[in-house]
Amino acid sequence: MSLPLSTLQWSTRFNHMACRISRSFFLQIVLPFVLAAIVRYTKSSRVERAIIAVLSTVLIFNYIAYLIFVRSYGMVTWRQMLPLQLCDWGMVVVIIAMWTGNQRWFEVAYFWGIGGTLQAVLTPNLRFGFPDLRFISFFTSHSGIIIGVVFLMLIRRYRPYPMSIVRVFLWSEFYFVVTLIADQLTGFNYGFLLHKPEAFSILNFLSDSRPLYLLEMHGVALLFFLGLYAPFAIVDLVSKKELSQK
Repeated sequence: MSLPLSTLQWSTRFNHMACRISRSFFLQIVLPFVLAAIVRYTKSSRVERAIIAVLSTVLIFNYIAYLIFVRSYGMVTWRQMLPLQLCDWGMVVVIIAMWTGNQRWFEVAYFWGIGGTLQAVLTPNLRFGFPDLRFISFFTSHSGIIIGVVFLMLIRRYRPYPMSIVRVFLWSEFYFVVTLIADQLTGFNYGFLLHKPEAFSILNFLSDSRPLYLLEMHGVALLFFLGLYAPFAIVDLVSKKELSQK
């Protein structure tokens, strides 16, 4: 018995989306290592700065191109174009971290970039697919953020520390307050603070009661931060045990 056409269409679209997500994920893993290998092979600060310049330019150009595209075709109003998605802030932070080489900026870029952005790539809230420019822009921006973070970890050997979680959580609270106010004023769902995303994500498991939903989002964020720090905590623990045994 054949499936209804709508089901077949949905299945085809899902398979195409999954394929492109897997390619994006592969790129996010491989490209930073390739770029880091080039820098280490050449041992050139100019090459490193050139790579940072290219990554920054791609992120900025992609963001501007997206705004021009959606505005030119009347797809959105100015209320929907404010830079208040977490990935927008993550993009700014990772660019600052790459150019300044500041550990504190890296910490924010790491937890926001790997935690929030990676989750967005795995479960994208998209109603359109390739080759729509919005689809391409989405994966370019999110993948670019992750590539920038991993590149810094490989080249500068940056890593988070226990207090990094506290600092980034406070930065996240600042984002939460600013975005919550903007959501109330514009009626747009920045940061998914008004309601859950349309596409399936981990937020779908949270409460339907908005006050409880917002509270649970804080818990989810903290769990993500702890999970992202866990590998480094384990390495530190193993290193201490090895030192104590010598």
